[in-house]
Amino acid sequence: MARNFRFRADVWLVTIAPIAAIFWLLFYFGRDLPLTPTRALGYVLLITGIVMLTIARFNLGNSFSVEAKAKELVTTGVYSKIRHPVYVFSAVALAGAALVADQLLLWILLIPLAAIQIRRARKEEAVLEAAFGERYREYRRNTWL
Repeated sequence: MARNFRFRADVWLVTIAPIAAIFWLLFYFGRDLPLTPTRALGYVLLITGIVMLTIARFNLGNSFSVEAKAKELVTTGVYSKIRHPVYVFSAVALAGAALVADQLLLWILLIPLAAIQIRRARKEEAVLEAAFGERYREYRRNTWL
């Protein structure tokens, strides 16, 4: 199914700004650190997180919004396995950045990020369940997080 995909500045800002911030943090904190196994793992997590976050964002097409809305129930691509891949993979990317930069601050940022994302996921799930009913409940039973 082809989705009508239009450029929206607010959506691109939400998608691109966090990625730019992560790379800036890496450059600022990690530019002079030697490559260790821990930092190598961090790079793997960071790159995986960003790639999967970007794929998930594009899987959503125009269903992506900053506020929880029930435009369409997306169940394909990454969404066929994970209900909230944007949240999951942004956390993976931040954990990778924390390993690369070797900064406690980045680990500390994961705590409020996780809390915010859990709250947003619950709100989204309530909106989707109200709009799609049993179809959403079946989808939820067959996916992770």
